[in-house]
Amino acid sequence: LLGYRLYADLKVSEVAALFQADPVALLAANSVDFSVPDVENRILPSGLFLRVPAACSCSGGIRRSLSTRYTVRPADTLSSIAASVYGGLASPDQIQEANNIQDPSALDAGRTLVIPLPCTCFNSSDNFLPAVYLSYVVRQGDSVPAVAARYSTTVTDIMNCHFSLVIRHDFPSSACASMFPKYASDYGLIVANGTYAITASHCVQCSCGPGNLK
Repeated sequence: LLGYRLYADLKVSEVAALFQADPVALLAANSVDFSVPDVENRILPSGLFLRVPAACSCSGGIRRSLSTRYTVRPADTLSSIAASVYGGLASPDQIQEANNIQDPSALDAGRTLVIPLPCTCFNSSDNFLPAVYLSYVVRQGDSVPAVAARYSTTVTDIMNCHFSLVIRHDFPSSACASMFPKYASDYGLIVANGTYAITASHCVQCSCGPGNLK
């Protein structure tokens, strides 16, 4: 999951487009009712913190590339795209390198940029229990105990991930592991505590709560 704070009032569909995510999966990851009509046009308020589902490709616990695409608008800079639009999940230098930009001061409106995003692979477990890792951008005034309490993890787990209060960081959140057979398309599905996921082509809702945790 990517921890993302909205930089402006945005529609659900606009947030999903920023990360090339499924709008329904985005709402499910944040326990938002998606059954109401026209939910993709629902306005989400500026400053709202969202957990954005990201398809992190991992092999043997090794991180693979994860990226999305963004179309440059007039007055955009690499710094504004990184810090504002993507909330610090990518740095200006990372965007510049990913797009082989020689002169960062000359961004043409309409250009499509590849935005590299964080992707964490810890074998979807924490101390041998199912876990979903959240990429979180540290904010001024944050403390390790406060972050741990806010996202239902522990100080020890955060520190074991080499937490720093000056960078983006990844840490585990308790989760529920599915029991789908290996031949199923949703085999290996893990759902973070307090959220739900939509599977089987949006036909089945899988939830995770304290009573489901092992």
